[in-house]
Amino acid sequence: MLGNSRVCLGIESTAHTIGFGIVTSDGEILSNELETYRPTSGGIHPREAAQHHAQVAHEVLRRAIQKAGISIDEIDIVAFSVGPGLGPCLRTGATIARALALRLGKPLVAVNHGIAHIEIGKLVSGGTDPLVLYVAGGNTLITAHHEGRYRIFGETLDIAAGNCLDAFGIYAGIGPMPAPELEARKGTTLHPLPVRVKGMDVSFSGLLTAAKKLVDSGVSIPDASLSITEAAYSMLVEVLERALALTMKKEIMTVGGLARSRRLREMIDEMVKLHDARQLYVRDEFLGDNGAMIAWTGLLMHMHGLTIDISQSKVRPRLRIDEEEAPWVGRKSS
Repeated sequence: MLGNSRVCLGIESTAHTIGFGIVTSDGEILSNELETYRPTSGGIHPREAAQHHAQVAHEVLRRAIQKAGISIDEIDIVAFSVGPGLGPCLRTGATIARALALRLGKPLVAVNHGIAHIEIGKLVSGGTDPLVLYVAGGNTLITAHHEGRYRIFGETLDIAAGNCLDAFGIYAGIGPMPAPELEARKGTTLHPLPVRVKGMDVSFSGLLTAAKKLVDSGVSIPDASLSITEAAYSMLVEVLERALALTMKKEIMTVGGLARSRRLREMIDEMVKLHDARQLYVRDEFLGDNGAMIAWTGLLMHMHGLTIDISQSKVRPRLRIDEEEAPWVGRKSS
């Protein structure tokens, strides 16, 4: 414990990133170190990613402790991503968390990865009650806190927006995001592509197929990239606007790896002006997967007694954001 503040070590390992973050209960981020697994071809190979995480974890943890300027014995709480995510990767992080909690004799907290994206975003942006667009390689949904937990207002019916654009970039030979968006800036001609919106839900698989056909037909990569990114972002902004009209929130926040898109932010900025709302901006380092988000959410959970026994710390690869209570939102900690 540093003064009157508790210190939490957060471990993130849901997919391609192994991250260790150290955060105090005052909201001070002492360190946020990570390493990313990069496959030689194709998408993420879960077992290879898990092996990568196991191999580099010790060094990433060492850097996090060193940068925080504390000793490992000063950690009060250990938190880890319990899900959703890739099973082998989740198990690697959970194993490390259990070992540290046992060695240090500290409480263990199992954190919902999706909720963690929201809570770190609120911390660094100053948000209080935002409508959230969570867009990443594996997740696309719209959520806001209501009656004790984060409720899902809309989501993808098939693949995530980030996965759609990553897969397109790999197919086109330019690589995953942000390559498609960078290529799109060179494009000059928009080609019509299917936009699939149902209520506040979206579907990206048809869009991906149609964009691949553009490439196959000889359309330039910049124009194909422009067409798919504009279509994907238009779908996201359309359903986000519907959710904003429904909830009447005054803050919008975008989190997840795809939230780094400057073009998506521009389109959301234009939309929120029509609804007397504002867009919260989260720094890029806290948009992708990181350990600090797990540490901060772990602290919030610990303040409300949400710890877990090691024997009950099984990972949950298919965990949803609306499956767990978030009692700290809008309340003072006890």
